[in-house]
Amino acid sequence: MSAFSTERLAQILLAPVISEKSTLVGEKNNQVVFRVARDATKPEIKAAVETMLSKKDEKLEVEQVRIVNVRGKEKRFGKFTGRRSSWKKAYVCLKAGQEITFAEGEVK
Repeated sequence: MSAFSTERLAQILLAPVISEKSTLVGEKNNQVVFRVARDATKPEIKAAVETMLSKKDEKLEVEQVRIVNVRGKEKRFGKFTGRRSSWKKAYVCLKAGQEITFAEGEVK
């Protein structure tokens, strides 16, 4: 069991980032990209991925976590300018032979 509470770990992973770049990174480097809480740390992200996304019969192992702070874009609404919220992105590198599937009905 990890040193973090399960309530905290459930709040860390917000969503997987599905884009052309994240798909390319995932295929090339065996990485998965997640949108995470802005106050999340690398050990918390690692623990959250290992506990929340592991299957009952096999344990998911994370090799490395890299974090990027994404600055919100500046947008115009007519004559008014505003800024979208900044957010944090985590590149989670899985150990060799490990994989995460997000679709339940996916056939391998």
